[in-house]
Amino acid sequence: MIAQTATKIRSRIEEFSGNLSRGLSKVAARLVSEMIYGISARQSTHLTEVARSLEEPIALIKTENRLSRNLARPQIRPVVQRAIAEQGASRVERDTLLVLDLSDIAKPYARKMEYLARVRDGSKKELADGYWLCQVIGVEAQSQEIVPLYGELYSQEAPDFVSENEEIFRALRLISGATQDRGIWVIDIGGDRREIYDEVVPPETNKRFLIRQKGDRHLLCGGRKEATIEIARRCRLPYAETIVKEEKGSERVLSLEFGFAPVRLPEHPDVPLWLVVATGLGEQPLMLLTNVPMRRNRKVLWWAVSAYLTRWRIEDTIRYAKQCYRLEDIRVLKYERLRNLVVLVTAAMHFACVVLGTRAKLEVLAFRVLRAAKRLFGIPDFRYYALADGLREILTRHPRRPPPPAPTRAAQMALFSP
Repeated sequence: MIAQTATKIRSRIEEFSGNLSRGLSKVAARLVSEMIYGISARQSTHLTEVARSLEEPIALIKTENRLSRNLARPQIRPVVQRAIAEQGASRVERDTLLVLDLSDIAKPYARKMEYLARVRDGSKKELADGYWLCQVIGVEAQSQEIVPLYGELYSQEAPDFVSENEEIFRALRLISGATQDRGIWVIDIGGDRREIYDEVVPPETNKRFLIRQKGDRHLLCGGRKEATIEIARRCRLPYAETIVKEEKGSERVLSLEFGFAPVRLPEHPDVPLWLVVATGLGEQPLMLLTNVPMRRNRKVLWWAVSAYLTRWRIEDTIRYAKQCYRLEDIRVLKYERLRNLVVLVTAAMHFACVVLGTRAKLEVLAFRVLRAAKRLFGIPDFRYYALADGLREILTRHPRRPPPPAPTRAAQMALFSP
């Protein structure tokens, strides 16, 4: 049964890769297919591991060199990136949350990688050399299903780098164009900046958003201009809810109180906005600025709070990419190859999470993959770790059949000899 499953998975990867590669040359399309297969089969971004998964009847170094050479093609990234967004857009509904996350890949010991920049290592809470990542994940509030939509690596030391804002705008515009402005953008505290508000607040942009506040921004409330934190402190919180948060393997019960206040931005005084406030998550209240209309209704307000809390789960997605595919162990040296590789990892994630994991006609196939994942404690709630393990297990036990070797000149002549 596993052999049959492996055959089906390879067939699905070929179909999926073909859809992503439309518009690419034959050589580039072959690379996309081989890389998605190899990343899935080996759970690795190492070109040596990908080359091993292909089992070509030539020296391993020859396969690795070919992969490295073709990975430098600049047309791969924009074509595959747009194709992922367009395929994922079919799963984005009007109220789907589009979580935009800025994270990093720390490379503290790298010396020869091109355009290394200073980043804040999120795991160690310190500065290190590395690269920035901009990712967009689609998710429904209160749902476990995720849709990887966008992944981009960038460095402020690269000659084509403009600004972090421009990287965010590029993601916003690509995904909004693919989804035809469906979905609600959820951005963490780093999104509390005037440039982003100028991009999403004007009504003609047709973008809905939920952005966490730092607290020092001044808003118009009741005819007065006040700091966000002051508005939050005097905001009425008539509703309460209890949640359970998992932290380092243990559970913590949190009691939240929440409410809202109508506000406006001084830079956009004609656009009505709402400040949703919740206490109980930390020392300071959680403050969320949104253009989604709020009213005195528990269900409406709790939707806004839970929409942001859903973002916590997206941190699992970031860990999923970094751990399952060893993204932080990425070793190619050239910048273009690094950027293409991150897009191809996003494609592999999209395959595991969407193409394989949630389509109704593939539920049985996904179940078989889950069973193949040999995990000590069963299938966790975040089952994509198990899906990635299962793909590796199946494709390793039943690898691709290498193409037959080309006939030698002597053999060709013998066919026509008397």
